[in-house]
Amino acid sequence: MSIDSIYVHKMWNDNELSKMVKGGIPFAMLSDAGGKVGEVYGIYDEDAGVETRGRFIIDPDGVIQGYEVLTPPVGRNVAESIRQIQAFQVVRASKGTEATPSGWKPGKKTLKPNPDMVGNVWKEWKTEMAFD
Repeated sequence: MSIDSIYVHKMWNDNELSKMVKGGIPFAMLSDAGGKVGEVYGIYDEDAGVETRGRFIIDPDGVIQGYEVLTPPVGRNVAESIRQIQAFQVVRASKGTEATPSGWKPGKKTLKPNPDMVGNVWKEWKTEMAFD
């Protein structure tokens, strides 16, 4: 979503994104003309008429589970965003009985939070888990 029109989004997808992502991005881009949604999330700069680049992961209940806001010169990592969404889905499906350590990827070991783990996470979460 951005303050750009749907026509700018189409041109960007057709002329740029589709060359970087086969078939273009697999979801609809939305227009926030006037920055109303950006205002709610605190990323709309009314004086400049622009939105700061932000990514918000919102669960099915409408609760923000994660977000990242970057200034325009810094690129975003789509693969990391997808990894985080997958991690939130695992945690949600487990009803909080599992946690995903930093760098967790689908198919990798999760952590089982409990009082005995306090001070002992290192025994479960080996360095190689985070850097596979």
